[in-house]
Amino acid sequence: MPAGEDTILQGSLFGPLIRFTIPLMLSLLLQALYGAVDLAVVGFFGDTTSVSAVSNGGQVMQSVTEIIIGLSMGVTVLIGRYTGARCENKAAETVGGTIKLFLIAALCLTAAMEIFAGKIAGLMSVPQESLAKAVSYIRICSSGFVFITAFNVISSLFRGLGDSKSPLLFIAVACGANIAGDLLLCGVFRLDYAGAAIATVFSQALSVAFSIRKMRRGALPFRVGSEQMKNSSGAPLKILKIGGPVALQDFLVSVSFLVIIGIVNTLGLVASASIGISEKMFVFIALVPISFMYALSAFVAQNVGAKQEKRAVDAMKAAMKVAFGFGVVMAVLTYFFGGMLARIFVRDPAVIAATADYLRGTSPEQLIVPFVYCYLGYFNGIGKTHFVLAESLISSFGFMIPLCYLFSRLPNTNLYIIGCSVPIYSAACMLMCVGYFAYIRRKRLLT
Repeated sequence: MPAGEDTILQGSLFGPLIRFTIPLMLSLLLQALYGAVDLAVVGFFGDTTSVSAVSNGGQVMQSVTEIIIGLSMGVTVLIGRYTGARCENKAAETVGGTIKLFLIAALCLTAAMEIFAGKIAGLMSVPQESLAKAVSYIRICSSGFVFITAFNVISSLFRGLGDSKSPLLFIAVACGANIAGDLLLCGVFRLDYAGAAIATVFSQALSVAFSIRKMRRGALPFRVGSEQMKNSSGAPLKILKIGGPVALQDFLVSVSFLVIIGIVNTLGLVASASIGISEKMFVFIALVPISFMYALSAFVAQNVGAKQEKRAVDAMKAAMKVAFGFGVVMAVLTYFFGGMLARIFVRDPAVIAATADYLRGTSPEQLIVPFVYCYLGYFNGIGKTHFVLAESLISSFGFMIPLCYLFSRLPNTNLYIIGCSVPIYSAACMLMCVGYFAYIRRKRLLT
């Protein structure tokens, strides 16, 4: 690289970090829009039962997808380390192992979702009026899980290489196809929730085809051939070692949200639709902190591979400052204008009011998650994914779920009261992250 050029590994820190994060942010925005369009289109052309079905079914699919996203963090970190250390052959072997590991994972998850879709929806206490629709939505989306897996893994590979623009291009293709498909199948052919699910599968397949074509045209800085595939036997275990705890952590967080949705579902159809809409909005609301988490995972991994620990820590601190400023804006928006946000997805006044109540209860969380997500990105980047798993288990199952259940059983409870459990959960996450960061920094200085 040119000596005076600002990059992930050298020169000014803030510029490369922001340039790497912005395409990631746009990717997450499009991915959130991708899911939100399903809900908005179904809400416009369908009824409340369809909104409940898509919101519950979509949350189930997101929970299972989190397994793949978490595992693929191992790909990002390993590729990032090998890129920082200039070990191109090791990076190529990692790609070979990735193909083997994730093909098996995709096939297993597809079979599990097709078989157990009904039981999962039943465990979530999906309202009886929308139960059959939710099960059908899950099964249609699950039929394309191979494409969902390929999309997320390929994006993780490019992020590890320091390329956040290609994943943005991939999700843009998928998002555009999904919007067109939703409008055609739901608006013209009136296929309701099933049309939204079919559009999701088709758009993911199209995006994967586009990304594979780009890779074949030389988008990778190394060659992945039969020799690299043959020598990749150790790569899946390395990916699992790093990505496994992240996958379990992401999955358990999603399961905890499914449990909360199940608790809220017992309050009726309006509450069910409202909690689903609120969860769909979360990625929009926490867009900047989540983007920095993914960016730091790759940014820190490359700098640790290049033995530049201080630069990695400075990157985390810079990200925290930007993310907190965004969090202040989101806290105000969710506290005072939750109803306005809800109107994007639904027309039912009761659902709008209930969604606004829940967002108002959760609004203090937006002042805490900027720090939590930046810490988690740093921990992922240095390979401390076992702590990330432990933190998630303790905070989700020790704080959020018990508090949500307790608040849901209070006399005259509502979604505002239940939503107040979320900032308490985030505060617990924050305390654990601060304590662990102080511990590992002291340990590294002593050693």
